[in-house]
Formats: sequence, structure tokens, C-alpha cells
Amino acid sequence: MTSNELRQRFLDFFEKKGHKIVPSSSLVPQDSSVLFTSAGMQQFKPYFLGERSPYGKKVASSQKCFRTSDIDEVGDERHLTFFEMLGNFSFGDYFKQEAINYAYDFLKEIGLPIQYVSVFKGDKQVPKDEESVKIWKKLGVKKIKGAGREDNFWGPTGKEGPCGPTTEIYINDTEIWNIVFNEYYQDDKGKLTKLKQKGVDTGMGLERLAMVSQNKKNIFETDLFSKITKEISGQDRAKRIIADHVKGAVFLIADGILPSNIERGYILRRIVRRAIRFGKLLGLASGFLIPLAQKVVDIYKDVYPELLSKQPDILTVIQQEDEKFGKTLEKGLKEFEKLAIKIENGGTAGIGGNDTFMLYETYGFPFELTKELAKERGMKVNEKAHKEFEERHKEISRAGFEGKFGGHGLLLDTGELKAANQEELKKVTRLHTATHLLQAALRKVLGEEVHQAGSDITVERTRFDFSFGRKLTSEELKKTEDLVNGVISKDFKVEYKETPYEEAIRSGALYSKREKYPSVVRVYSVFDENTKEVFSKELCGGPHVQRASEIGRFKIIKEESSGAGIRRIRAVVE
Repeated sequence: MTSNELRQRFLDFFEKKGHKIVPSSSLVPQDSSVLFTSAGMQQFKPYFLGERSPYGKKVASSQKCFRTSDIDEVGDERHLTFFEMLGNFSFGDYFKQEAINYAYDFLKEIGLPIQYVSVFKGDKQVPKDEESVKIWKKLGVKKIKGAGREDNFWGPTGKEGPCGPTTEIYINDTEIWNIVFNEYYQDDKGKLTKLKQKGVDTGMGLERLAMVSQNKKNIFETDLFSKITKEISGQDRAKRIIADHVKGAVFLIADGILPSNIERGYILRRIVRRAIRFGKLLGLASGFLIPLAQKVVDIYKDVYPELLSKQPDILTVIQQEDEKFGKTLEKGLKEFEKLAIKIENGGTAGIGGNDTFMLYETYGFPFELTKELAKERGMKVNEKAHKEFEERHKEISRAGFEGKFGGHGLLLDTGELKAANQEELKKVTRLHTATHLLQAALRKVLGEEVHQAGSDITVERTRFDFSFGRKLTSEELKKTEDLVNGVISKDFKVEYKETPYEEAIRSGALYSKREKYPSVVRVYSVFDENTKEVFSKELCGGPHVQRASEIGRFKIIKEESSGAGIRRIRAVVE
């Protein structure tokens, strides 16, 4: 069966068993304690804890997942960052007997005989799962292995939550299905208490199911990857890394994540750049990720139609990151090679923290890439020393910036503002506030479908990327420019208020869906003190001018395409 058939057979099976089929949630989870959705149960976590489920007590889903823990392992035959998890769940309805029977019956229905199963063998806190052993024996499964907490006890997702012993199903020495019996709640100190409501949480990787069903040697030979890998020639490990990473990137971007230097955006940037680097090792031409990303969309478009509608934006983001990293990679590889030869000639085996930080700070060369290259040459890196250099640099930058601008040092770490001295910082601050006004003006002229897709502010100009499907007319550009200069000439006030995040969103303030915000945020408003008219309102860390007149005259100097569905404006202040 194809992967699409397997997915549908699973959902149909559980729908017939009285389960509500729930669509996959976003890779950006509601749970703020985790970066990504990494398991099918995450969107249902409150219902395991007693909150009433709007879907009823029995649900099933095919959940898209992303796990960062396996990034460095990707390249072998089984590790992935992005995958789909088939799961059926019970919130206080059925328990061990029914859950095991469902799994047994489904695998029998699609013609996959169980090789063996494992159960929790017990420890000082939790007893052996004798009940599951009896159920499996009654079904005729002869080979039952006992395993400890590391293998057969799952959860919680995040710092605390529901968890419990598991029973796992193996076919062809591959773990196919993990059935979790949520009986406990683990707090943030690791203490277990019995849950009032027992639950079932199962997870079966679609990629592994496809592998055994399609009788393939590894997951990369299944129809979920073959369209991608056949387009890449060369060494298997590099091909697999590229295939996994481009797939992960497509899904992350589709869920609103863009490359950055922090949190989710950092992970996206890391996998895209890692894929580019391995493409370079295979001699692939610049831009090779674009057709591969199109293959990903083609594989999943019927199941996740949003990939097709967002394809122009996805390809644009990947193209921009490719162009940005290409220059960095070329320079950084040359410097690394010089450094490596120097170290090899000197007889030492390791690269010091000062050298790895130099590569990062001077050439923008990611530390993870330095670490990977060093490993390939049998060299060690001093990760602790690298982090110490990094923290020291941040403290120096922050102290210098806060002394001049009253505490907005963290913004510099994002790379959005670029300035070397006090005069330059004053200039980019004017441009930063002008950029807020530009976005507000564009939304007034073109409509509220306009959203920021990136920005870059230097002492010379601001560059603002935004979502819009066509070239702006000269009249639209003039109207936008006039709106900004109108606010400046009326000397609107610029101020911020610290507000709870949820309240800020309800107030209508613009924000980035791809960023993770603290519980209390700063909302910057530009408004007329007399009429109380608010022109611009955004979540932001600053820095900004205090009055609009400080900006000076605003002038748009260029409007152009920055990729499919994305326009770019360059502007200056005089």
C-alpha cells in the first residue's frame, strides 16, 4: 500500500471504532514549554488531565511532528526530524484491553504479522505491567520482552504532564507502534502521582509503517522519500540529510516559521543551511533545494493542501536563505580549512573556543557546522569555551548598547539592526520606527492581507519584505510614502506599554506568529495625542524615537520582487 492508503486505512479503522478523526495541529504548539509539536498527544494534553474534550472521549489523528533531538543523527537509516504520527487516544474511556486489541486487529487487517512486543518490567516507583502481558498472551503473541523505564515508559511532553508505562509492537525488528497507558502525572521535579482519569495515547510512525508494509530496507526507500532522493545523486548519508531537512523546512515554513537566530527560526535556519552544506559536498548546483521542496509539496499536497497554496512563500523563503548562506558558506569553509591545516600541522587534535567563535562572529559560520566538520576530520571542539566566548560577547554588546539607548540591547542579537557607534544607532533607531509606520501605511493602502516577511535595517536604509502578490503602482507607492510623512509632520507620539501577551493580541496589535513571546510584552503605539488616532500598534522590543518628527523625511527608493508572493521596499530617512 502507498503511504496515503496506509494513513487513510488507519483513520478509517478507528472511525469505525467510534473515534472522532481530528486534523493535525500546527507544528507550533499551544504548549509554551516546547518548541515544536513532537507527538500526536500534544494537542490533546488538556483532555488527559480532565478538561472536557470537544471531540468526545475517543479520537484519532495523523499528526505532523518535528523533533530537534535527532538532527545530528539524521543520515542513518531511521532517524528523522519531520515525520507523521498515527495515533488513537482515549480520555477516560477505554484502556489496556481495548487499546491492545485495536492495534492487533488493525495490523492483522493490513496483513502485517507482529514479530514480538515489549512491556514495562517495573521499577521502584511503578509496578510491572502484568495486565498487558496477559492480554498479549491471550491474543497468541508468544514473544513478549520486558524493558525498563528508558524503553517502556513514556512522557511527559514538556516539563510536566501525563505519562505512563507502554507496550511496544515490533515487526521485522522495527518498533512500529507505541501504546502508552497514561496512569500518572509527573510534575516538574519528576514526582509521579496517580491520575484521576486513565487515558490511552498511542503513536505509530507512518514512515516506519510504510517501510515494513512496502518491504523496504529503510524509510528513505519508501514513497514518502523516493521522489526526493531519486533527484539527488551521491553518498547515501548526505542524500538522506538533504531529503529529511528539505521536508522539515517545507512544513515549518508552511506553519509560519521563518529563518532567524532564535528558537524555532534558528532550528529552521540550521536544517536549511545543513542541507545546503551537504548539497555542496555532493556538488549540487546553487538553488538545488527549490525543485526538491516542490517534490515535497507534490508528495503531501492531497493530505496537506495548505502546502500547495503556500508553495510560493515556501520556495521564496528557501531561496532567500540559500542566497544568504551561499556567501557565508564559501568564506567560512575557506577559513575553516586554513584553521584545520594549521591545527593538524601543529599536532593538536582540538579547535579552541576562541577559534570557533571567530568563525561564527567574523564569518557567520554556524558553530554546529564547525563541530560537524571537525568531527569528520577527527578533531574535537571545545563547546563549553565557545559558549563562554559567546556569552562574553553578548554581555559586552548589551552593556554598550544599554548605556546609549536605555536597555534595548537584546534587539541587536537578532541581527535586525546594524550599527557600529552612537551616531549610527541614532540613525537606525529613526529607521526602525519608520519601518513600523511603513507596515501600517502599506496595510492601509493595500489591505490587511499585507504582513511582514522580513526586515533588515542598516545605517543607510531600511529594507522591508511583505506579503503581496503583485508590483505596486506608482500611485500606491506615493500614497504609502505620503501617509508615513503625514504622521511625521504631525509629530505623533511614540510610546510603549507593558501588557500581558494575550491582552496585547486581543487589542489588535500586530505581531509575528513565528516568534515566541514572553507572558508580558511591550506594545509600541504611534498615535495623535489630540485625536487619539492610533496609526501603528505592534509588539516590539524597541528601540524607537519618542516623537515621529525625530524620524525626518521618509522616502521610498525602490520597490521590487523578493520572490513569489513577496515584495520588497527599500527606504531612507533624510
